[in-house]
Order: sequence, then C-alpha cells, then structure tokens
Amino acid sequence: MKTDNMEAKTIGQISTGLLGMLAFVLAFTFSMAASQYEKRKQMVLQEANAVGTAYLRADLIDEPFANDIKQLLKEYVETRLNAVNKENTSKSLVRSIEIHRLLWTQVRTAAKTHPNTNTALMVQSVNEVIDMHEKRVTAGLRDKIPASIWLTLFGISVMAMLTIGIELGISGSRRLIVIIPMMLAFAALTTLIVELNRPQEGILKVGQESMISLQKSIELNLNL
Repeated sequence: MKTDNMEAKTIGQISTGLLGMLAFVLAFTFSMAASQYEKRKQMVLQEANAVGTAYLRADLIDEPFANDIKQLLKEYVETRLNAVNKENTSKSLVRSIEIHRLLWTQVRTAAKTHPNTNTALMVQSVNEVIDMHEKRVTAGLRDKIPASIWLTLFGISVMAMLTIGIELGISGSRRLIVIIPMMLAFAALTTLIVELNRPQEGILKVGQESMISLQKSIELNLNL
C-alpha cells in the first residue's frame, strides 16, 4: 500500500507538470490563433477602405477610364466576397488577379494620356488595392498555426492523458471528479483554437460586413 501511494504521488507530480506544460502551450497557441483572427478582421476593413478610396478617386479622372475602373472595382468586390466560400476560393483568387491586371492597364493608360495629380492618385489607389489583396491572402490562407506547434500540443496531451490514466489506475477514481472538468476545458479550448485557425470554415468565420457595406454603396452609386 505504501509503495502504491509513493508511485501514485510520483505519477501525480509528473502528470501535474505535464498538465502545466499543456496549459502553457494551449495559452500560447490560443494567443497566436486569436491574434491571427483579429488580424484577418482588420484586413477586411483595410481592403474595403482601399477599394472604396479607389472607387471615389475614379471620379477624378477622365472618361472612359473612370467608368471602366468603377465597373472593374464593382466586380472586384463581388469576387472578393465570393472568395470567402472555400469552394469558390481558387477561382475567385484567379479572377481577382485578372482584375488587378485590367485595373492596372486602365490606370497606366490614363496616366499616360492625362498625366496629372488625379491620375497619380488613382495609380496609388490601385497599388493599394493590389497590396491589400496580397496581405489578405497571406493572412487568410498562409498565416496558420505551424504544424510543429500542433504536434507539440498533441504529444503533450497524449503524455498527460497517459500519466493521468496511470495515476487513476494506481490511486483509484478519487481525482476523477476533478480531472474530467479540466479535460473538458482543455478540449473546449483546443476546439476554439482550431476554429480560430480556419477563417473560411467552421463557426468562427471572419465577418465581411465592411466589404458587404461597400458593395451596397457601389451599387447605389451606379444606380444614381
């Protein structure tokens, strides 16, 4: 009995250490996922502002460039909204790049035809639209939690569960009432991290309110 108690105490110390390590890694991973999620939200607003500014500045340049650029920007907003749905992402990204090329052709021709301050501002705005596209693609599709962190999290979780199982096997189920809620909390936090790391899937999709509002504003302007 004394030996069992000593073994249970030793295993308990190991499991406590592993749980502490697991909590640390979970906190670190959650902080990373939450930061990336917030960054994606800000990117939506920044892209909407960039496109909106470009649309307004199109009024300052001569026809037919102004109308052509507005129509391209209208389609661009629709394309960017479609890209949020995973099944449309690849096709929408390809079309977005095509629109970039068409926009650049328009502003380059306008700048050569009428080299003035307004066309220079239009060139600057289109550059910003293109830059924001790349930033959003990077933040949404490439900036994910690294596989090494997931492997570390999985490894520590497995070791913690094994030591807890061994401890409960030696000492009985006295700590079970404490362990179960803690494990459920860890599982819930892990699920939340997974959701934050999937901006186009799950229940925590990044809101597109800024782009939707811009789309409505553009449609209203074109109908005037």
